[in-house]
Amino acid sequence: MASRPGLLSDWPWTPLGSFKYLVLAPLVIDSAYSYATIGDNEKLLIVAMTVWRIVHSQVWISFSRYQTAKGTKRIVNKSIEFDQVDRERTWDDQIILNSLIVYLTKVYVLGTNTIPFWRTDGAILVALLHAGPVEFIYYWFHRALHHHFLYSRYHSHHHSSIVTEPITSVVHPFAEHIGYTLILGLPLVTTLLCGTVSVVSIIAYITYIDFMNNMGHCNFELIPRSFFSLLPPLKFLCYTPSFHSLHHTQFRTNYSLFMPMYDYMYGTTDKCSDSLYETSLEKEEEKPDAIHLTHLTSLDSIYHLRLGFASLSSHPLSSRCYLFLMKPFTLILSFILTSFSSQTFVFETNRFRDLTLHSYLLPKFSSHYMSKQQKECINKMIESAILEAEKKGVKVMSLGLLNQGEELNGYGEMYVRKHPKLKIRIVDGSSLAAEVVLHSIPVGTKEVLFRGQITKVARAIVFSLCQNGIKVMVLRKEEHSVLTEFLDDNCKENLVLTTNYYPMIWLVGDGLSTKEQKMAKERTLFIPFSQFPPTILRKDCVYHTTPAMIIPHSAQNIDSCENWLGRRVMSAWRVGGIVHALEGWEEHECGLDNSILNPPRVWKAALRNGFKPLLY
Repeated sequence: MASRPGLLSDWPWTPLGSFKYLVLAPLVIDSAYSYATIGDNEKLLIVAMTVWRIVHSQVWISFSRYQTAKGTKRIVNKSIEFDQVDRERTWDDQIILNSLIVYLTKVYVLGTNTIPFWRTDGAILVALLHAGPVEFIYYWFHRALHHHFLYSRYHSHHHSSIVTEPITSVVHPFAEHIGYTLILGLPLVTTLLCGTVSVVSIIAYITYIDFMNNMGHCNFELIPRSFFSLLPPLKFLCYTPSFHSLHHTQFRTNYSLFMPMYDYMYGTTDKCSDSLYETSLEKEEEKPDAIHLTHLTSLDSIYHLRLGFASLSSHPLSSRCYLFLMKPFTLILSFILTSFSSQTFVFETNRFRDLTLHSYLLPKFSSHYMSKQQKECINKMIESAILEAEKKGVKVMSLGLLNQGEELNGYGEMYVRKHPKLKIRIVDGSSLAAEVVLHSIPVGTKEVLFRGQITKVARAIVFSLCQNGIKVMVLRKEEHSVLTEFLDDNCKENLVLTTNYYPMIWLVGDGLSTKEQKMAKERTLFIPFSQFPPTILRKDCVYHTTPAMIIPHSAQNIDSCENWLGRRVMSAWRVGGIVHALEGWEEHECGLDNSILNPPRVWKAALRNGFKPLLY
């Protein structure tokens, strides 16, 4: 909100929260009914335009976040945090408002009259009215908004975002948007009154406004020098992202809407406009110090990525009812992503002290890792990512989720054996993950029950517990047999095969069945040691999250959640890679045969660098 919120700051449908699109339900129903009964498709076009504007903006969001994650031609090299993401969740409110205005105009002004598809005179009039009255009025209206009285009550809400994203462009209080609607609506209202309005001019003008708004706030420079060198006057008719970025960093310059001519006329052009444009164009892709390689989990996880829906990626992964309605589109998108993308790509950049940390996505879902046919393809993609990172001089690559599977690549050891001269260090993060689980077990615990697929982390946990005299109860004979092989003779007696479910502490991994969960006693504590959380079935029991740690306050550009983890929480496997890079350790931490990298040492290093255990 603004520093001193003024009258009509809140949107009328704010109390509806995520259900705000219900206000458009009458529009959609009436449009469908009119088309079915009398063949009126103009109302249906309003619905289509609403959908198009949402999709258009979302494409800009994804493209902008991808570009700024790479660092290519980035303008402002500062971070975005959760408070900005939360503040900008209302970006689509103006789409709802505009749709309602157009719909009401159609119903109460035009009535049964139809609008022609195209009129040349109307299109020319729209262009002239925008370049003249609209740009001029907006310029002075914008300058008025920077007066202390209006700025503190309204416009400061928009300027809370120093580092802009495309959707920042339309994040304003309701009253301010009323002013923008009146100004930007002048060309369309005029052509309507003159009888020269057309369907194409309405759609094209609204799309132009959305495009220019999104472009001006995308935080990377995309207009080439040739654009202005071929036609120098365009400098006064089309702004650049760097031009408007200066308005957000300097506040008192570059007030123009889309055409900088009025800033040049009235002397409010920032003196750094040209130099910032040049330096932004010259910025190359950022070279990270460490990379975390992860993959998609469920189908809906596409939208929870930082490149997906900002409002979803800023919260833990969970099912949403409206995503179910998008299932057909989700299936098409997932097919395109997994079938035509043959390499990993960056989707997030974080900073920790002097380190630049990138998160890369391998475009496969968890289900692909279960397929033998996909094994070779996935390994080639991981190997390619490692070798590419090696060329860039990356110090550490951590393998997240199933990218470090024992059957897939032996916890990453396959790549080290194949390329023994690798300078980049491969980290599976098992040491820290094991320590996180061990420190999650309540002090004074005498026995725990173990159930789940036996992994490198599981072996380390069981080994440590048995060495410290804690009984580890195992339900299945085959699991007991495998775990016994990794224990010294002096502590094998602490690994007990049992048929009882009475321990109050359960260490669980993949493979925990519904039946077994139901056998647990009331108030049992489930502590996962696997990459994926168990299904929560018991309301009378307590479930810890998967091994993870709270990141330090000094970590920057944290504006999305890692899968099902909370805000500013990272998986232990990811933290393990970061700690490896921070400490400058020279050894790899991967492979089952290699001894685990001194877990207490990794745990102490994580705490020393500001990471904290989760408290329950």
